[in-house]
Amino acid sequence: MEEGMKQRKSLKGALRNVWEHMKRFFMNWKITRIDRYIIYKFLSTYIFLIAIIILIAIIFDFNEKIDKFTQSHASVEKILVDYYLNFIPYFSNLFSPLFVFIAVIFFTSKLADNSEIIAMKSTGMSFRRLLRPYMISAMLIAATTFVLGAYVIPRGNVSRVNFTNKYIKKKDITSVDNVQMQVDTGVVAYITHFDNNTKSGYGFSLDKFENKKLVSHLTAQSIQYDTLADRRYSWTLRMYRIRTLKGMREEITSGEKMDSIIMMEPADFFYTTGQQETMTLPELKEFIDKQTLRGAAGVSTFEVEYHKRFAMPFAAFILTVIGVSLSCEKRKGGMGTSIGIGLALSFSYILFQTISSTFAINAGWPAMISVWIPNILFALIALFLYKRTPQ
Repeated sequence: MEEGMKQRKSLKGALRNVWEHMKRFFMNWKITRIDRYIIYKFLSTYIFLIAIIILIAIIFDFNEKIDKFTQSHASVEKILVDYYLNFIPYFSNLFSPLFVFIAVIFFTSKLADNSEIIAMKSTGMSFRRLLRPYMISAMLIAATTFVLGAYVIPRGNVSRVNFTNKYIKKKDITSVDNVQMQVDTGVVAYITHFDNNTKSGYGFSLDKFENKKLVSHLTAQSIQYDTLADRRYSWTLRMYRIRTLKGMREEITSGEKMDSIIMMEPADFFYTTGQQETMTLPELKEFIDKQTLRGAAGVSTFEVEYHKRFAMPFAAFILTVIGVSLSCEKRKGGMGTSIGIGLALSFSYILFQTISSTFAINAGWPAMISVWIPNILFALIALFLYKRTPQ
């Protein structure tokens, strides 16, 4: 107990020190013409690259899926509004760290090639001071990426994922068999068959346990989800029978109809491809907690998505430091070498991110560690490059 208190106090002290450093960093910093120039170059290059690459991605994606669009008879309005209008922000946000890195490498190499960075350093500007406008730009991008990825884009992804499952992958699951889940502590539900179109099922049972002993067993021929009820989790049971066990005694009650609150809903029975992308951050956390309590399989996919929402914005800072450190010096071969190294590192970051996420989903690694491994590895690379860059 005392060790835990000490750890919390030390953590609070460390966070307080970080906050004080950040306050001094921003309070002592005044925006100069050079800062505005670098911020403008950074953000304009970043937006330009997103526009170009997303345009190319749309062309390739449409060329690949045009046969499926035609065969599925999807209307032009649905293709443009439901799919591509949500395709653009989703993939822009997904590859934001890559765009940040390439943007930094591209325009910083150009500044170095034009001897502009040499002119800045000749006035006494240190490398640390040069990094300030870069980090401010990275902070703006990271904040925008986090807000969009956590709260805005998931709303649009609902239409995109539904369109993909219906017209491209043609997976429209409307029923499920043999569903078993823990709906509350010590409460296990089972449904033989459930139809999502009618929101009804048959062969329902509900078992309650206390201290690993069965205390109640409810069965019903059919179960109906009440979509018109004011409260969630409202169900109607028909032809029910309840066995209540009290020691050696047993009480049996039955009836034709009973309304009940059971902590489950039809959406809990179905996993659709890309479902984790349609949830906001609070919804994702609630879903993970609920499914973990129930002992459901496949939760790791949602845990990976949850931690990615935090890890990806943070990557903007790491990749910005790496990009500036690599490209701030004038090289004989021009900017080609810096851009080549930058592209290699950016694609290796995406590769590491994909591999580590796969380990969490398929190999049982902790999701948080798996998602943050690329950031930790590239943070060490960023620190090494920062130290070796002439200050």
